Amino acid sequence: MTSHIPSRTTFRHASILLAIALLAACRGADAPSPASDPDARAAIAAAQTTDAAWVGALDTRIDALDDAIPGRFGVYVRHYGAAPGTLDRGDDRAWYLSSAIKIPVAIAVLEQVDAGALSLDEMLTLAQTDFVDGSGDMLQRKPGERFSIGTLLEKSLRDSDSTATDMLIRKLGEDRLNARIGEWTGGGFGPVTTILQVRYDAYGPVHPGVARLDNMAIVRLRNADAGEARLQALARELGVARTDLDADTLEGVFDAYYRSDRNTATLPAFATLLDRLAAGELLSPDSTRLMLDHMRGISTGDRRISAGLPPGTDFAQKTGTQLRRACNVGVVDPERARDGATLVLACAEDFDDIADAETAFQGLGRALGETVLVSKAAETRSSR
Repeated sequence: MTSHIPSRTTFRHASILLAIALLAACRGADAPSPASDPDARAAIAAAQTTDAAWVGALDTRIDALDDAIPGRFGVYVRHYGAAPGTLDRGDDRAWYLSSAIKIPVAIAVLEQVDAGALSLDEMLTLAQTDFVDGSGDMLQRKPGERFSIGTLLEKSLRDSDSTATDMLIRKLGEDRLNARIGEWTGGGFGPVTTILQVRYDAYGPVHPGVARLDNMAIVRLRNADAGEARLQALARELGVARTDLDADTLEGVFDAYYRSDRNTATLPAFATLLDRLAAGELLSPDSTRLMLDHMRGISTGDRRISAGLPPGTDFAQKTGTQLRRACNVGVVDPERARDGATLVLACAEDFDDIADAETAFQGLGRALGETVLVSKAAETRSSR
């Protein structure tokens, strides 16, 4: 007669599944909200006021930076701790994020790791169809090579590798990624796509044949300088005359793409994401620590906000760059979270040269060090 009493192995297996399910519920569809914590609500409310002395001083400094560069310079700063407050110069609209989207992508990956649905040790195989132009070394690797999710995550955040990022997005699924972003932020983000899809969406209206180009044809476009040479290269890949392209300039092509809401966010919405990340509301402590460590170690931010910050400032950040668009977002002193962190988000657009935007970012770093971070330093001294 067969026993119907569950074995010890069955009990152990069921316990593991239950633990995964509970973690998924906690860190997945129902990530803890600050609305459920009175202390969090109070800290957020205090930090969203606008009457701290540093707010006006910083606003004046940013006015000068904005006036000094072509185009527009959007900035959002929220400070917790002593002299809490917010400066919002985001113009109540969405800004194009470029590679700053790699922050929510990484959070979504680590959320799945926390839930037990993914593992940082899980291996993904690089396919020819994965390649996309951009930073990092994945374009130099060979199809068939295998990379752990943990390695791809590091490459995506630290090196801003777009091929690694797209592999992670495909593993997650765009629909799930965008649903999670909406849950975390409550809105304010446009649809996030793969980096490769950005290229198809930008060039697609120029000629119907773009949709039939493979990804390597898109990658080869990077060998041509940005501008008319890039459009001539696109015509060659399509096998058509340059006059067959419905495009006067490359800037016009991307301006049309930027008018969509894809890969955009309002600065307050992105600030909510960074706030909840630093507060430990989106990920486990280990995953939060890993995420922030990767953001501290990025290789692409040396000429932006961090270049102007006081030496030794703890700044976990991410940059993004595309034609006439640049962003730098991050958290100063992220370990202090709502006890003293400072959220900083800045995006520049329609500048003539990336050096113009870098000048503004560096000026913002210096202005932070001489306004809001002075308040932070005074707070630190008074607590000793």
